[in-house]
Amino acid sequence: MIDTVDGPDGRPRCRWCAAAPEFIPYHDTEWGFPVGDDTRLFEKLSLEGFQAGLSWRTILNKREHFRAAFHGFDIARVARLGERDVSRLLRNEGIVRHRGKIEAVIHNARRARELVAREGSLAAFVWRYEPGAREAAATKGASTTPASAALSKALKQQGWRFVGPTTVYAFMQAMGLVNDHAAGCAIRPLAERARKAFARPRH
Repeated sequence: MIDTVDGPDGRPRCRWCAAAPEFIPYHDTEWGFPVGDDTRLFEKLSLEGFQAGLSWRTILNKREHFRAAFHGFDIARVARLGERDVSRLLRNEGIVRHRGKIEAVIHNARRARELVAREGSLAAFVWRYEPGAREAAATKGASTTPASAALSKALKQQGWRFVGPTTVYAFMQAMGLVNDHAAGCAIRPLAERARKAFARPRH
């Protein structure tokens, strides 16, 4: 199967872009580009957790509602939410109203706050699990990898929820820890250039 499909502008893109028009701007400007901001990393881990059993299109279309509901995914603010907030969020029709997933975001924010206090930043911790070039090439197109399994295990050991290896690998793909754009995708070299210029967070 050909891994790319021509977009409206005639440029080839990863085939999954054809599934929905809103995927194209997400693919072209976000997916695979490296992120070192704790808030964005926490947001993506949270949204990947919400996606479990659903489609990314559903979550992407609700992303602004999620951001409003969870205070822009500010870790400190989310960590302070309580049972009354859970009840309020369960009435919010703009998000996925799943008690376990809502509670997991709040719980994970508390674990993230502890991690930041210990490690310096969520970004520094996450980027330690960036796979080497050989592993990235060998696992391209997979749904889980040794690196995602290792990061998943590390997060679970610290008490995080909804962070299985498949969820974590989707997070790693989106946040640029790997460049999984198809070989013929017009955006792949842009993402690779961004990855080369990206200063890996150390603390």
